[in-house]
Amino acid sequence: MPFRKVENCNQAVRIGKRLRFSLVNIQGNDIVQGNKKLILAYLWQLMRFNMLQLLKHLKSRNHEITDDYILKWANRKVKSSGRTSEMESYKDKTLSNGIFFLELLTAVEPRVVNWNLVTKGITDDEKKLNATYIISVARKLGCSIFLLPEDIMEVHPKMMLVLTASIMYFHLQQSDEEPESTPSSVVVTPDASPALSFNGDDDSFSFMNGEQFSTTIDDAASDTTCASNLEDINSLL
Repeated sequence: MPFRKVENCNQAVRIGKRLRFSLVNIQGNDIVQGNKKLILAYLWQLMRFNMLQLLKHLKSRNHEITDDYILKWANRKVKSSGRTSEMESYKDKTLSNGIFFLELLTAVEPRVVNWNLVTKGITDDEKKLNATYIISVARKLGCSIFLLPEDIMEVHPKMMLVLTASIMYFHLQQSDEEPESTPSSVVVTPDASPALSFNGDDDSFSFMNGEQFSTTIDDAASDTTCASNLEDINSLL
């Protein structure tokens, strides 16, 4: 029945607000009516919330896991591996060539990237090949990947954050040391050869490119297993 659909969706909105999502002008009826923009805003916050909670579960004792901390961690990892690429922000246009993420993957797992398969990332075709390879390598490592090659090529900031956080989560799972520690010892693919390096500059990152949906939920807390997540949700009902 339509009424029950609306009520269920209203409950989902209420739970989202208690999880401190920014749900401006979002009501249950918007979900029932299939409002794509509002639904995507809600789903993005769910996805980001889940990833940040996974990271906090591993390293909340010493650091507050924020978007800025994830970005700095990625740059430190790449630099510590002897490479020179740098991500200025999550909307840094130089990310479109894929080199930074391939170097980050190499930093957390030295033999995971076969650089003979990597292009310079100049043309759109080369960028797509690199982006597809990034996703393939990340999935092989066990990272949770929610993006498409086009998201990397077009440098969608939200997806850049999730990709970086997924790689960070994989690394932290492999080691009990600090995030800036040495790479794990899992052997995956052929040895890496010297990587290409690129630098770029961009303005600081802001979610949704200035739209009304804010995703500042870093202080929220929940467990990370499926069972505990269900307990958290049930406690909100």
